[in-house]
Amino acid sequence: MMVVVTTILVEVRDMAKGGSKFIQKAIKKPGQLHRDLGVPQGKKIGAARIAKAAAKGGKIGQRARFAQTLAKLRKK
Repeated sequence: MMVVVTTILVEVRDMAKGGSKFIQKAIKKPGQLHRDLGVPQGKKIGAARIAKAAAKGGKIGQRARFAQTLAKLRKK
């Protein structure tokens, strides 16, 4: 039990220091949402278009919801 708690604490500490790039690892196919929505690479996908796609099911909806989550994490 102590080993598991220690391992979790070490992982949390590394994430807090910026040592773990868990977001980069979570994105398996960069640019796929652009291709799914028909938006050229380099152009921004509007919030309304992402919201509409997020309402759909399947991978497109999943990717759009993840994009909404990442937008909330962005530093302003």
